[in-house]
Amino acid sequence: MKKRIDTKSVNEILLLTKSILQVLLVLAVILISWVSIMIIDRLHIWNIFMTIINILAPLFIGLLIAWLLDPFVNYLRKHKIKRFLGVLLSYILMIGALSLLIGSILPILYEQIVDLVESIPSTLATLEGWLNNFFSSIDRIDGIDAESIKESIFASVETYGKGLYENLPGYIFGIGSSILSGAGTIVVGMVIGFFLLLSFEDVGDTLLEIFPDNMRKDAKKLGDSINGSLRKYIVGVVIDAFLIFVVCSIAFILVGLRAPLLFALFCAVTNVIPFVGPYIGAVPALIVGFSMGPNVGLLTLIAIALIQFFEGNFIQDVIMAKTTKLHPVVIIIGLLVFGHFWGIIGMAVSTPVIAVFKILFEFVMEKYQEKKKIIEEELDE
Repeated sequence: MKKRIDTKSVNEILLLTKSILQVLLVLAVILISWVSIMIIDRLHIWNIFMTIINILAPLFIGLLIAWLLDPFVNYLRKHKIKRFLGVLLSYILMIGALSLLIGSILPILYEQIVDLVESIPSTLATLEGWLNNFFSSIDRIDGIDAESIKESIFASVETYGKGLYENLPGYIFGIGSSILSGAGTIVVGMVIGFFLLLSFEDVGDTLLEIFPDNMRKDAKKLGDSINGSLRKYIVGVVIDAFLIFVVCSIAFILVGLRAPLLFALFCAVTNVIPFVGPYIGAVPALIVGFSMGPNVGLLTLIAIALIQFFEGNFIQDVIMAKTTKLHPVVIIIGLLVFGHFWGIIGMAVSTPVIAVFKILFEFVMEKYQEKKKIIEEELDE
């Protein structure tokens, strides 16, 4: 008598096997990525790559501008506006918006930076007062040398505060000088972007000519997938950062935080980094807030917590889940690896770079499955 096959047990085994294979696949991708990064670091390929980027910076800036503005120009074309006029209008709107933004915010930021620098001594004095009270409260505990710990922390705080007070204006001046020195590169890049945008619709077709005829369809499909994912991610991140800046500015002004626009801008910029960015952006604002008084510090903490709660549960989910389709664990591992080698900038670009590799990997696997299916069908015949 034949035994009946337990289909439920078979399905459970198959699902478990599939899950194990998926985990092994993720680990293999991580291992390959880690080895590749180590090779790049050992051979100093990254330095060569950065040198090439610095030389060709105007071209990359032009490509980025053309890539970002092309959808708007295409939208205008659908409404019977010629491409040249659409490109001209796009540039007028872009330059006008940037001029208005920089002209209105930059003077305020400068004043707030000066005010913040002048307040550093009083902030450090307040911090030392807190530390004194704290160590006085634990001084009675046996086995804890509170005095030596306090002296060590005070020395570190004083050294850091003195360096910040003395060097912050220099840092700001250096950043300003870098921006001014890079103005020429940006202007050249904008000119290149203008001419690229005039014929940007033909760029894709030109690139496709590199591939053989039988590969162009797949290359176009892959390019469209990467282009769509990156565009949605960047647009989402920009909107997210802008909203964070506006909401944090309003919140910090209402709670009475010193230099509200400066800290709101810092929160918006660091928020580009998934998961850890909001915490990095919150620390300076909280330090200054509590140094101004318990009420200001507590209100600043509540404001940041509420903003990050809504942003993390609504906006970030849309950006991460619907544009990159990456598992949170993969994003965190990417942050650790890219952050280790390239610091904050690496953490900022890790998610879109990993998303591109994921699309490439899925495309290769899809073509592999198609090829495998064809071979199996030929063998069955």
